[in-house]
Amino acid sequence: MIGGFPMYPFEHDAMRTDKLRAQGGKFEGSWRVLLAFVVMLLAAPAMALAQDQPASPDVNAHPSLWHIKGEQGEVYLLGAVHVLPSNVHWRTPPIVSALSRSDVFVFEVPEDQAAMTELQDLIQAHGYLPTGQSLRAQLQPKDQADYDAAVTASGLPAALVDRERPWLAGIQLMFAQMTKMKFDAANGVDSTLMAEAAKNQKQMRYLETIAQQFALLAPADQGLEMQEFESGLKDLRDVEDDIKPMVDAWDIGDQAALDKLINGDLDDYPQARKLLLDDRNRRWVPKIEAMLKQKHIFFITVGAGHLTGPVGLPALLRADGYKVAGP
Repeated sequence: MIGGFPMYPFEHDAMRTDKLRAQGGKFEGSWRVLLAFVVMLLAAPAMALAQDQPASPDVNAHPSLWHIKGEQGEVYLLGAVHVLPSNVHWRTPPIVSALSRSDVFVFEVPEDQAAMTELQDLIQAHGYLPTGQSLRAQLQPKDQADYDAAVTASGLPAALVDRERPWLAGIQLMFAQMTKMKFDAANGVDSTLMAEAAKNQKQMRYLETIAQQFALLAPADQGLEMQEFESGLKDLRDVEDDIKPMVDAWDIGDQAALDKLINGDLDDYPQARKLLLDDRNRRWVPKIEAMLKQKHIFFITVGAGHLTGPVGLPALLRADGYKVAGP
């Protein structure tokens, strides 16, 4: 699974172009787009070390589920939260029934050993500064105190973070904050279902490759990468205020709220939205339609942000003439 970080760690050059045009070359610290990608759009690896956490009250979630019947096959669509606390229980009776009926499980990207080796190779190739360089030393002096505070608060070894490129350091710092909030990729909907499918020897398929998702993360313009990292350091304290509304909306299946929270910020960056969300959804639709012509029952789990709004997968399938049961 893939993740990213600084101010808009999942930005492609298209988003940077949009930002510079909209803001006159200035950067504004906002982590909502980042959080949307970590939590609801792009599969994210648990890179921060897990910490023991006190138990929290159980939360019984009721996420939305869609069902489509095709010429020969059927498809269930479930929107995943890629990182969750262990106390969130999302297996409603409709979801349990759909899981029991399905014989093929579909996810965004694989998580097997080969995929993880590929991911680690990409991180080794694109995630670290040249030998002898220091991330802290490359920051502007006015930003070094915020960096020191973020590293200290994360509990991560300062020497480790100091060797990383800004985008990778941002991943580490953000996941450390999410770990303190008891969020863990191991509790994510897709990770949980993938492990169960493997254990039960179910057939699994994937909509993208590790390389395709990683290409959305590591920025080509390292100058902008550093500026975004610096501008986002102060905003780490806002993570909980931003992530809770998204997960709460998912808990109750409020698609309108999810669409606003996840995709609303992307509306300000149309090129980035096209690249990171709309184009990916449109590439997935023909694959799903091909599944509907096969004699299988597919259970597809993707980030919840891919299922909301007028360019979400349910809306695109309805536009192609399919009857989609669900919100």
